[in-house]
Amino acid sequence: MKQFLLLFTLLISAVSIQAQENLPTDYLSKEFHKGRREAFRNLMPANSVAVVFSYPERVFSKDVNYNYHQNPDMYYLTGYKEPDAVLLIFKELQGTADAYNEVLFVRERNASREIWTGTRLGIEGAKSKLGFTTVYNGKDFKDFAIDFKKFDKIIYDKTPTDLESNQSDFDLFGLLQSFKTKAGITRDDKTSLESFTNITNSLRQIKTPEEMDLMRKTVKLSCVAHNEVMKAVGPDMSENEAEGIHAYIHRKYGAEGEGYPPIVGVGANGCILHYGENNSTKMNNQLLLMDVGSEYHGYSADVTRTIPANGKFSEEQKAIYQLVYDAQEEVFKICKEGTPIQDLNTKSKEVIAAGLIKLGIIKDPKDVRIYYPHGCSHFLGLDVHDKGNYMGTLKENMILTVEPGIYIPANSKCDKKWWNIGVRIEDDIAIKKDSYENLSAESPRKWEDVEKMAAQKSTFNEMKFPKI
Repeated sequence: MKQFLLLFTLLISAVSIQAQENLPTDYLSKEFHKGRREAFRNLMPANSVAVVFSYPERVFSKDVNYNYHQNPDMYYLTGYKEPDAVLLIFKELQGTADAYNEVLFVRERNASREIWTGTRLGIEGAKSKLGFTTVYNGKDFKDFAIDFKKFDKIIYDKTPTDLESNQSDFDLFGLLQSFKTKAGITRDDKTSLESFTNITNSLRQIKTPEEMDLMRKTVKLSCVAHNEVMKAVGPDMSENEAEGIHAYIHRKYGAEGEGYPPIVGVGANGCILHYGENNSTKMNNQLLLMDVGSEYHGYSADVTRTIPANGKFSEEQKAIYQLVYDAQEEVFKICKEGTPIQDLNTKSKEVIAAGLIKLGIIKDPKDVRIYYPHGCSHFLGLDVHDKGNYMGTLKENMILTVEPGIYIPANSKCDKKWWNIGVRIEDDIAIKKDSYENLSAESPRKWEDVEKMAAQKSTFNEMKFPKI
């Protein structure tokens, strides 16, 4: 039996080593994550502790889970990508002989489970690859010697309430229960939640150089995908096929997937802000609105382009498109440090309202909300709607979207010639001291340039597949 266990362990080790070959080399470094923990600690009040949990796993179908996605705050602070984990960050050093100011609890290594779900980092992996000194298995959290009640402030995020227990003390359900018992928490404390939000908003809204590199990569490859669809699109293409081109390009360049469910809507579907079915079989001569961005090593792009399926804008389509483009251009002019973030939305609404009045679509500027019902900008990063202070001003190294849009569904109170025209143009903007950098500039925005891109030959249209 001992020989069998030894051979089994050696087999798992061999599989683990082989499975870790040829990995990307541009993940965030352990020094980055350590620096983020230090920055977090610097913003904590005296005699406080922060508690950060991983996200739960979620069921996709029966006994199959969705691909796991880590809590962005946990990933930001640790680099750890597995579930059932908890991080403690202390303002001051704890203990005496072996003093520490942070502790990470991780999923325990399990040879039989790793055959099915992949290699786990475990304690040693968290130390060597993530740079932690004090690491324990999750099962040790329940009995870990910590008196939460001695701290003046416990800082934590809102905890999920819909978790199921696997009857252990160290799945996410068990970790949360242990924390609440240790800390004497019966319901989430509002001031603790606000403290966590304020600290993470402050940190994550300003991107470091390492983050900027990943953001440029994820946005650039998203632009390549948009451009390839522009070349390949035609009246007989389906929404699903267009989405598939995006997915292929993203993975071709090493992205793990998309940062949010793709929105690929033609005609009337483009007038649905968060349209997600993407199942229309033909585009005919309508506009195709594509809001699709890759997720590369945790960082999400968010790019929208609206293109004519037949390669040429009609006069009505062109008029609406140009108005959205003009609104974007006016917003770009104030994209620099010091501008109140709310001004981006105000400016875009002003331009679009004036334009819709000129086209005879509305009479009162207040009615702009009928055809432009969303905001102009949001922060972008580890979440597609990233953390940040929307009531503040633009600061250097923030990344935000600029995405005005006009959506005129059928039966709107305007001339029928405008019906089912939906246009959004969305770009990802890095803020500088006196200007901005358009990270998504490689995908054309001017209607003339969109038509030129659409006239180019597509590799995808040359592919031949058997009929089914």
